Amino acid sequence: MATVEVENQQLQSLRDRARDARRLIVETIFEAQAGHLGGPLSAADMLVALYFDVMRIDPQRPSWPDRDRFILSKGHSSIGLYTVLALRGFFPVAELATFDAIDSRLQGHPDMKALPGLDMSTGSLGQGLSPGVGMAIGAKRRGLDFRTYVMLGDGEIQEGQVWEAAFVAARYKLDNLVAIIDHNRLPQYSWPNAGGEGLTMHQPEIAARWQAFGWRVLEVDGHDMAAVLQTLRHAHEGAPGTPTVVIANTVKGKGVSFMENHYAWHAKPLSQEQRDAALADISAGGNS
Repeated sequence: MATVEVENQQLQSLRDRARDARRLIVETIFEAQAGHLGGPLSAADMLVALYFDVMRIDPQRPSWPDRDRFILSKGHSSIGLYTVLALRGFFPVAELATFDAIDSRLQGHPDMKALPGLDMSTGSLGQGLSPGVGMAIGAKRRGLDFRTYVMLGDGEIQEGQVWEAAFVAARYKLDNLVAIIDHNRLPQYSWPNAGGEGLTMHQPEIAARWQAFGWRVLEVDGHDMAAVLQTLRHAHEGAPGTPTVVIANTVKGKGVSFMENHYAWHAKPLSQEQRDAALADISAGGNS
């Protein structure tokens, strides 16, 4: 019984943190009048699970050699990562107010030379998995037991470099590498239909493609915190010599009713009224 109670407390804490992250994403984008919303909101639950439970990290020692590594390949969703890093204690939450300012450490795309806690600078889509492969190979060669996690957008996996890296990861038997696909099915411009609303992206047999490249595939509801936690905690287990990809089925703009499943909110500043409505939605939202 005690174990169940502790687990339930942890789940509630993570759900609360994810809600805090979404609130900070909206507030920060409103203040900056710049940045991306839809993707950071869809990724928030997974980022919180990673940084508050799954990954071996120490905010007081961001360069700790034995830490787990994380790469946000979809670097335009940087504000999602920054809010979680701030909540985790890598830097003050108040610093989020500097997001996207010219001299800020919190640039529109992650800059590992500017901000402690970042393991890779990203921005050009499709290029995050390759350094993740390099980190995983490095750990194997040096006899280190850290794991590397790479989050990709489902739009960017149309890039050929992703599949070159996927092939190499299987070739080198990188069972210390976990890719996470934020599968919200809406890239920046979607696929316009006659009414201009946009259609969800059709990527057939996404799991089969990763399997064909020699990866173990797990699928999860990316907003069910209990399922996310269970999947990410054990993603590296059960398949020695095989890299793992987690396909997280998510909702773009999750938590804000007028943003959910609308590709136009990929990157769009908010008015004061929209900010207030979004924060009200997040506050009223149920547990994931």
